[in-house]
Amino acid sequence: MLSFLDREHTIAPPGFNRWLIPPAALAVHLCIGQVYATSVYKTQLVDHFGSDLTKIGFIFSLAIVMLGLSAAVMGKWVDTNGPRKAMFTSCLFWVTGFLVAALGIFSNQLWLVYLGYGFIGGIGLGIGYISPVSTLIKWFPDRPGLATGLAIMGFGGGALIASPMSTALLNLYAEGGAAPGIPVAKMFLTFAALYLVYMMFGAFTVRVPAADWKPEGFDPTRRKVDAMVTSNHVSADNAIKTPQFWLLWVVLFCNVTAGIGILEQASPMIQDFFRTGGVSSVSATVAGGFVGLLSIANMAGRFVWSSTSDLIGRKPIYMIYLGVGLVLYALLALFGHSATALFVLFAFVILSFYGGGFATIPAYLRDLFGTFQVGAIHGRLLTAWSAAGVAGPLIVNGFLDSQGKPGTLEASAYYPALFTMVGVLAVGFVANLLVRPVAARFHEPAQSVGADQRSASKGH
Repeated sequence: MLSFLDREHTIAPPGFNRWLIPPAALAVHLCIGQVYATSVYKTQLVDHFGSDLTKIGFIFSLAIVMLGLSAAVMGKWVDTNGPRKAMFTSCLFWVTGFLVAALGIFSNQLWLVYLGYGFIGGIGLGIGYISPVSTLIKWFPDRPGLATGLAIMGFGGGALIASPMSTALLNLYAEGGAAPGIPVAKMFLTFAALYLVYMMFGAFTVRVPAADWKPEGFDPTRRKVDAMVTSNHVSADNAIKTPQFWLLWVVLFCNVTAGIGILEQASPMIQDFFRTGGVSSVSATVAGGFVGLLSIANMAGRFVWSSTSDLIGRKPIYMIYLGVGLVLYALLALFGHSATALFVLFAFVILSFYGGGFATIPAYLRDLFGTFQVGAIHGRLLTAWSAAGVAGPLIVNGFLDSQGKPGTLEASAYYPALFTMVGVLAVGFVANLLVRPVAARFHEPAQSVGADQRSASKGH
């Protein structure tokens, strides 16, 4: 009954416009990107469950852990079965996660929120995140950075939509004096309905290219020679045996941990920094607007910086993300409270690097390991995101819980966490410097790659 989801039924006909693929990918990524808007309603869940930031923050951490683990486990399955089946499956898990989490809030059972949004929803996040990546790289072999940036910018932009929408829905559902968590539960039900529609749109419009397809006028033999870009292929199983994979794991972990350091407490951090700088009162609505602005940076960075990497190379762009990023983190800690404009500027650029790091990593993997099983390799690398999803919130919440309640602190209370992130970025910078081309002993025989790709294009 579900054979229409099979890969062979999604192969694009001759003359298909490849520019129709990014909107399909965006439809999924804009929905699952809602995970970045958790800071908007986090304090309401703290009040509702009578808990603390660390326990409520674990909801987000668990979702990111499951994102990385499900992406790693399901990577080969996604590559084999194609993006339509993957997007369809992602939608079912993501929507179910909202429904179970809402039930947990209504029944005052925090473990159900962990199970729903964190565990079930996190599986939907992982499958949905990687579902279009290898397909986009195959549709855009001439511009892989731009292609992955087009899709993955949607994940960063999800909070741009979800943050103000969350604020509006929370205000709407709070009318009449509802208990703190009830508006959040009703908001989750609303998101479940909306995301079901949009993610299914993406699933039913996506297509994969035929095995022998290539862009008109594209000749891979005429590309500029770059020692960091291979014409060979490495399997997912062999990739994890290479030092390059683990160096990139460290690079991604460090970049993500530092970005989450701002995102995870964005709304209260903005209020505390602005108040320290002399702005006496910043409402949750205004703070939510700034969270939306940071989401623009996250989204724009995924497109602008990843596209730039097509021009200057992946390794140099990560030197910018990590090197310039650590300087800006230090400046944010020291001077971010002195002027509203400085805080916004520093945080905006840092978050653009964070987003750019996510969007560029698939192209970096394609350069080093080829296209053979790049989706599966990408999925396994996202375990770094899982680890960062735990480390980032633990670092920030661990420091802040000892200081008081975020939203009522001075900017100096954030210094230990922010300077820890400076050190994390320095480690990532060194790891990126050590990346070299993959040794020939890890390459797949050409005939085995060709046979496997022909089989996949037929859905076998």
